[in-house]
Amino acid sequence: MSSKMRWAMLISLALVILVIATACGPAPTPAPTAAPAMSSSSAASKPAAGGKLEMFSWWTAGGEADGLKGMFDAYKKAYPSVEIVNATVAGGAGTNAKAVMTTRLFGGDPPDSFQVHAGLEVATYTPDKYLQPLDSIFTSEGWDKVFPKDLLTLLKYQDHYWSVPVNIHRANVLWYNKKVFADNKLEAPKTYDDFFKVADALKAKGIVPFVFGDKEGWESAHVFETVLIGTLGAEGYRGLWTGKTAWTDPKVTEALNTYKKMLTYTNTDHAALTWDGAGEYLLNGKGGMQIMGDWQDGWFTSKKFTDYGWAAAPGNAGIFDALSDSFAMPKGVKNQENATNWIKMAGSKAGQEAFNPKKGSICARTDCDQSLFNAYLQSAAKDWQANALVPSVAHGAAAFEKWATAYKDTMALFVTSGDVAKTQASLAQHCKDNGVCK
Repeated sequence: MSSKMRWAMLISLALVILVIATACGPAPTPAPTAAPAMSSSSAASKPAAGGKLEMFSWWTAGGEADGLKGMFDAYKKAYPSVEIVNATVAGGAGTNAKAVMTTRLFGGDPPDSFQVHAGLEVATYTPDKYLQPLDSIFTSEGWDKVFPKDLLTLLKYQDHYWSVPVNIHRANVLWYNKKVFADNKLEAPKTYDDFFKVADALKAKGIVPFVFGDKEGWESAHVFETVLIGTLGAEGYRGLWTGKTAWTDPKVTEALNTYKKMLTYTNTDHAALTWDGAGEYLLNGKGGMQIMGDWQDGWFTSKKFTDYGWAAAPGNAGIFDALSDSFAMPKGVKNQENATNWIKMAGSKAGQEAFNPKKGSICARTDCDQSLFNAYLQSAAKDWQANALVPSVAHGAAAFEKWATAYKDTMALFVTSGDVAKTQASLAQHCKDNGVCK
């Protein structure tokens, strides 16, 4: 399957959800005309005179913070007189940051630029009212030639570009401690049967089989997303977000039962830990496996930990669960020129090469130097070209924020309740309430 076809699948999914949501709600307000084009070659047209740049994100942990610093350094090299205000709000997947951002944006106190997952998440911020369309910058920077065409289509909402993508992440990765596996003569599990055999072997040795941290709530939804993919397959999983696959399907029941069993192999302190806190179990050899996105690769790198292996999550071989981080520019920013130059830097080759190797992601651009990336990221780039593509719901690609939030909240409760029937019924009802399922 070609890269174009794979992106087309994601785009079709997004458009179907958009059509459904539009049919169920008021007609959107027409988007404003894009600002005049600004000529530029790579990062910006001319050095800024000075002032500040307030950049808002949720990147505070390990590799993600290092990656952001790399892009800040690239910006400072081009604009040394600009003071960068790093306005971060801790919380994986933007759990806390999105609420703060909405309050600031709707309250008339926007930062100069802010992080948003590429795809339908931008609709949360009523872009035609609160964001600047970036069409002219896409044109002036030639991004139509360096971003995949289907990614460009995905980025359009109400016929405008509202954010620039800086990377591509993979959500469905199983990470493991190579020494722990070698010492116990184990291999990365390919199926759920394999997973439970490995888990039993590790448990018998006093090692936490399945490292897990769900302090912020979204982590449970993230892991279950991979279980759904591994149980329903790419097409069945995609259908959950379009209404083609019913949440009452027996395979969803099977996935919930599988996940419930997986959770019996986790660390007892999981509720007190974030994803990176849980990852410490792998670093010190007290844990065996963890399912998390490939920002974990950047976190390992920031910790100077190299004894880790990776594989697709059980049942996920040949499927790439995708998401992308991007940056938007609000209306009424205090530092327009500096904000524009930041957007240009985020989409530039220099900016993405400074950011992604440290973040643990691959470039959204197609012309980055692969020799800058480690073994995992080079393998991810190859899988991106060869695998079937599905959109991550936990990270803003598969569904509108209201539906995605309901899904995440339901799965957070499942960790403590373990009630398969009630959880499945709740997911089915949320799908109806959000206009996706009949």
